[in-house]
Amino acid sequence: MSVSGYRMSISVARNPNAIDSPSLRWLGRHRRRVILVAVVLGTTIGVGAAPTLWPNLWRLIGYESGAWCGRSLTPSVLTESLGLGRQFLLKNQKPEGNFNYEYDWQTGKFTPGDSQVRQAGAAWGMALVYHADPDDETGRAMRKALAFFERNSALTADDARYIIYPGAERGATGTVALCALAHVDFLRGAKGRIPEVEYARYRAHLGQYLKFLVAAMADDGSWHSGYDLKDGKPGVPSSSYFDGEALLAMIKAAKYLDFAGLDGPIRKGADSGYRRNVVDARKVDPDSPITKGYFQWSSMAFYEMATSGWADTTKYGDYTIELADWMIDVHNTLWRKRNTGYAYEGIIHAYQLASERQDREHAGKFACVTDIGLEKLTSWQVGSPINNIYIRMGDPDAPLAVGGVQNHARKSTLRIDVTQHQMHAVILALRYIYGQQAVE
Repeated sequence: MSVSGYRMSISVARNPNAIDSPSLRWLGRHRRRVILVAVVLGTTIGVGAAPTLWPNLWRLIGYESGAWCGRSLTPSVLTESLGLGRQFLLKNQKPEGNFNYEYDWQTGKFTPGDSQVRQAGAAWGMALVYHADPDDETGRAMRKALAFFERNSALTADDARYIIYPGAERGATGTVALCALAHVDFLRGAKGRIPEVEYARYRAHLGQYLKFLVAAMADDGSWHSGYDLKDGKPGVPSSSYFDGEALLAMIKAAKYLDFAGLDGPIRKGADSGYRRNVVDARKVDPDSPITKGYFQWSSMAFYEMATSGWADTTKYGDYTIELADWMIDVHNTLWRKRNTGYAYEGIIHAYQLASERQDREHAGKFACVTDIGLEKLTSWQVGSPINNIYIRMGDPDAPLAVGGVQNHARKSTLRIDVTQHQMHAVILALRYIYGQQAVE
């Protein structure tokens, strides 16, 4: 939908009679009755059909007509969701410091396998929760997580730190980047809350991770996606995911913790990544999976660059808004059947930039989509106050399940990174759209 179309959507949110189409105008006026009929119909034809019927109807008369752009989510629901997500991360941390990778709350079984990158991402997710609302229990869990990665790390000949994840045959640059991000946001929340000597030790480790990321950058501004575990030598072609993760780690360390000497690599990586992973990738495929992999990481990084106070960074804000338009209008995030919490990590940053620029059309569009999409995803969280029918008919009190977020409305597996991404989106929504937190 074009930006001008969202102007109508926001107007309709306040006045359903403003819709031009007679059919949409009728739906706008009678939307509550239509939904009631749909829910009864879905219940009548079977529980399995209801979750499919609901989002399609939701999108028809909510997103397209603008009928829900007045915001349906509430700060209290999001705050409760965040508390549940925090509980899930804490309950699923192993004694060693890493996390249960995936748990099926209906069968009570753990999925075999692991992912070093998603494990590091879970540590970052916990750091984000801690930074948003520091508490002793989460702080202790963060120390345990960082200690796990410290034990499973090594130093290169020039004192750069990299991860040797247990059982891995090769290192992943994304793992190092996400470990760096976990340190950044933990340190942001821990300042003045932990002993200075401990703070200095974590900061030193962060410096070593950043040194590795700088060394892992290729001549073209991409990042080698892998490295040899024996010596940390990089040598695998780039990944759009890892390009974005490394860029985000470096800009946040420079911006919030005053790490010097990163300006050059950050700009080089940002310009190269946008060209390769956005412009060139979409020439080949307008809905490129390369751009999808880059989306939320680069959107967050470009936002940090645009708001850094550095010279000549306006274009990075433009990129953030452009990518949010792409995620909504080309990738069609509201149509996706699997969890898209990652999308709101990027879209909400675009919302904040549009708001700061007084770009009301884009701000209204991004707020509307976030409200619709995040409400749907919150209904997929076990224990949520707005659980969907599938979860309510199960056993939503399973100790390891409460607070976890499903990757699909009707599939009971809880993968650690799905909850991590969605809780970050909830933090951002509370901070920027719903106005409950103002942590900077």
